[in-house]
Amino acid sequence: MTAPSRRHATALETVSVTIPESAVEAYENAIGTVCTTVGLFEANPEGTLWRVEGVKDAGHRDDELAAALALASLISSVDAPLHREATEAEGWLARTYESFPEQQVGQRFVIRGTHLPDTPDKTRIVLTLDAGVAFGSGEHGSTRGCLRALEWMAYRKPRRILDLGCGSGILAMAAAALLHRKVLAVDIEPWSVRVSASNAARNRLAHALTCRLGNGWRTPEIRHQAPYDLVFANILARPLCLMAKDMAINLAPGGTAILAGLLRTQIPMVLSAHRRQGLVLEKTFAEGDWATLVLRKPFALPAHKS
Repeated sequence: MTAPSRRHATALETVSVTIPESAVEAYENAIGTVCTTVGLFEANPEGTLWRVEGVKDAGHRDDELAAALALASLISSVDAPLHREATEAEGWLARTYESFPEQQVGQRFVIRGTHLPDTPDKTRIVLTLDAGVAFGSGEHGSTRGCLRALEWMAYRKPRRILDLGCGSGILAMAAAALLHRKVLAVDIEPWSVRVSASNAARNRLAHALTCRLGNGWRTPEIRHQAPYDLVFANILARPLCLMAKDMAINLAPGGTAILAGLLRTQIPMVLSAHRRQGLVLEKTFAEGDWATLVLRKPFALPAHKS
C-alpha cells in the first residue's frame, strides 16, 4: 500500500470527523472502507477528542462512505458530522508523519513509521508501519493493551495463533516476532488483508503470517486450523459478546484469548458473556478509557451455554 503520489490523476479530498476516544475505532473502520490513507490526530490538549481523517478521490464512493458512517454512528452511539476539504497529498502526509512518532510499548516493543530512520534496537522488537496508512499504528489504547498482554503471557509459548480482525497486522506481527511462531491473520475487509500482508513483508515476517479474507469464525481456514493456543480479538464489545461461544469452542484447553476494543465500562458485559462459556479472567490491562482482557480456557471446561 502506498501513499498518495505527488502527481495524482484526480483531485483529492480529506474527509474527517471529530469524536470522543470511545468512538475512534468505529469511525476509523468506517473511513477506512473507502479511503486509501487514514490518520488519527488529537483534537484537544486533554486527549479526549480525536479527529479521524481519510484521503480519497474527490466524490468517489460517497454512497458507500455514508453507509459506513451510519453504521459507525449506530455502533458507537456517537453521531459525528462529516467534514470535507480539498487537499494536497504532501500536506496530509506531513501532518500524518508529525502525529506518528516512535512509540515504545511495554518492555519489548517499539513501533516506528517508515518516515523515521531505520536504526537497530537491540533491546526491543521493532515493528515498522507505513505512516501513510496510519490505522492500527499502536497509538490506540486497545492495540497497546493487546501488546502488553502478549508480552505478559509470552512465557506460555503458544503454538497455534490467530489474529481475528487483524487490521494492520500489528498484533499478528508482534506475536510472530516475539514467539517465533506462524500466525493466521484474518479480516473481513480486503484492504486490511492487503495492508497486513504488506506490513509483514516490510518487517521480514511474510513467511510467518498467513493473511486471509474471512468473516470471523465462519472462515473455513480458521475452522480448519482450530483449536488455538492464543487468539487476539481486537474488535468491539458487542461483537465480542456475540462470538463468546465460538471463542470457547475454538480455544484449545489451557488456551488464551486476548480481547480488546472495549471500554472499561464495558468490561462486565464482555466478561459475563465469556464466563457463561466457561472462560476465566486472568488479567486486565487498562490504557486510558480502553481495556484489554486476558481470558483462559480451563483444561476441564463445563458444557457450553447458549
